[in-house]
Amino acid sequence: QVQLVESGGGLVQAGGSLRLSCAASGGTFRRYAMGWFRQAPGKERELVVVINWSGGITYYADSVKGRFTISRENAKNTVHLQMNSLKPEDTAVYYCAADPNYVNIRSDRPSFSGGQGTQVTVSS
Repeated sequence: QVQLVESGGGLVQAGGSLRLSCAASGGTFRRYAMGWFRQAPGKERELVVVINWSGGITYYADSVKGRFTISRENAKNTVHLQMNSLKPEDTAVYYCAADPNYVNIRSDRPSFSGGQGTQVTVSS
């Protein structure tokens, strides 16, 4: 069983930056693809970004492409999401996800998801 804990959210003005982190435990982190989803009030969950086990393959939603960057530190069992040029429409709770299979996260079927998430609020 993999446990995921998100951190780094907060309140920022439009155009600002935040860096989210997800700490994983309970599994062999380096073997897992990792991703981030977000959910805004009244909206469905949205896949934001995915990175494969080695970091060599990434996927970004069109809405964040060029502004967000995912990276992983396998030695620290941590994945980061650097968010730049934030927009009010990025406001959501961000959840971390993990799965041995990259395709499962891309298909919105991750085996593990963070429970608490971290709130990101972007003011205009």
